[in-house]
Amino acid sequence: MAYAATAGGPNVAAPGVLALQRALVWLVGASGAIVFIEPSPYEIATLLATVTFFATGLRLKLALMPLVALLVLLNVGYTISAIPLFDKPEVVSWIATSWYMAVTVVFFAMVISEDTAARLDMLRRGLMVGAMIASLLAVAGYFHLVPGGNDLLTLYGRARGTFKDPNVLGAFLILPALFALQSVVSDKFGKAFRNVIGFGIMSLAILLAFSRAAWGGLVLTSAFMLALMVLTCRTNAQRSRIIVMAIVAAVLGLALIAVLLSFDATAEMFKQRASFDQSYDEGRFGRFGRHILGAEMALDLPFGIGPLQFHRFFPEDTHNSYLNAFMSGGWLSGVCYPALVFTTVIMGFRHIFVRVPWQRAYLAIFSAFLGTVGESLVIDTDHWRHFWMMLGAMWGMIAAAQVYKANAGEDASSA
Repeated sequence: MAYAATAGGPNVAAPGVLALQRALVWLVGASGAIVFIEPSPYEIATLLATVTFFATGLRLKLALMPLVALLVLLNVGYTISAIPLFDKPEVVSWIATSWYMAVTVVFFAMVISEDTAARLDMLRRGLMVGAMIASLLAVAGYFHLVPGGNDLLTLYGRARGTFKDPNVLGAFLILPALFALQSVVSDKFGKAFRNVIGFGIMSLAILLAFSRAAWGGLVLTSAFMLALMVLTCRTNAQRSRIIVMAIVAAVLGLALIAVLLSFDATAEMFKQRASFDQSYDEGRFGRFGRHILGAEMALDLPFGIGPLQFHRFFPEDTHNSYLNAFMSGGWLSGVCYPALVFTTVIMGFRHIFVRVPWQRAYLAIFSAFLGTVGESLVIDTDHWRHFWMMLGAMWGMIAAAQVYKANAGEDASSA
């Protein structure tokens, strides 16, 4: 497919180089759904893409320097706090992974800041292919349709597909599901119908992952994204279609849930997971009790306790990425992590109504990113690959939008 160069300036790369770069973006997106083995295809594809992009031309824009600074300071804090624990292989591995995630953020930001519309489209396509593979395997595993695949594709009776954890499967699928939902409510019939099927399969996989955070995340991010689409529509006809199709999608979703709840095993698991009085959430040392006690500890520990050490003091891990930043990296990481996240959120809101060619993709990614930011309050998202991918994409889109606006202003003044 041919694309115009849309990144805030003409892309001078040869057509063959552009095609290779875009294909690698697609590959990274598709491989992001296959992470149950180490090293995962995602790591291999990302490394290949990084080497290729740097060899064929990649620029670090000035607008990305705050991102780089915050990521470096965040990981310096982690590394300093981990110094007494370097004799533990799992801690060294955790630190190395954190630095690697930071590198991927900068890579995605640099990639998306140029040739933006085309690369975002290829990333979207790749993510949706990967999501469909993961979803189909998750559903097949849950219903025992794959001989011998129950142990590989499910965990504790919950679908996990090509992920190690059902919670991560559910969280990953939200962004591709939002992309599919956008097509359902705004594209022509043929494409919209194909995406109805895709959205239904991904939603089913999220439901069968039995992740409360993913359930709520899909509903809230879908509603938020659709509201933004209505607000940013150019015509009343588009607004009316989005509203009508959103209502139809909601009705079909409720019908799907009703059918699934007719199965006793599914209904029992749904009842168990939908409860808000889980044993590991309640009490002094429950999930939320640990948050309070951990926050009190963090105030007295400038260098934290080091990565992966929280369970030495409490029955389970933090299940709160903001608290984990304080505990794993001390005050330096504890300040830089929320600063990085909330700076991105604030800038994200400021760019919602900026008319750029990739606005539709922007609304989906921002909605999914915002959902993960909220989910980080109740689960550890620190090493979720798709979270860092979205973070990098957000900064890349924002940097590209600034250049696009500047160029549009120059064109208008010269006209």
